[in-house]
Amino acid sequence: MARNEGQRSRLIDVELDESIGRSTPDIEHERAVAIFDLIEENSFQPVDDDGCGPYRLRLSLADARLVFAISREDGSPVVTHILSLTPFRRIVKDYFMICESYYEAIRTSTPSQIEAIDMGRRGLHNEGSQTLMDRLAGKIDIDFDTARRVFTLVCVLHWRG
Repeated sequence: MARNEGQRSRLIDVELDESIGRSTPDIEHERAVAIFDLIEENSFQPVDDDGCGPYRLRLSLADARLVFAISREDGSPVVTHILSLTPFRRIVKDYFMICESYYEAIRTSTPSQIEAIDMGRRGLHNEGSQTLMDRLAGKIDIDFDTARRVFTLVCVLHWRG
């Protein structure tokens, strides 16, 4: 039975290179959850590789850049894209600050205050996701939900606890 396009234009594995480094058990757990969520549901297609997936993604860091090494299901290389993380610095920093405010608010604030902070958090997450989509345009086609999951992973890679 032939695979449909949705089964081919997707990630089946995401691996973090040793250049990412390891962290505390809590952060490692958050990374694992982010990877699980990304693999569970995604739309991922390298441009000019017409539906020849599914794909494996190996992420690594090199000189403040995120390296996307994409291969086929059998491990044969497809393409490598290098993405500067500079455009994400402010968004990630602001996102972490608002997340701290959110977790503090959960303990001490009213539901309406918590909701307002959470709306701001979601707005920053959406901004980071759109920036990611824009930066990958012409390289990797992803939908917005996949961009949100990849942005979550980018944030967790920066989280120091």
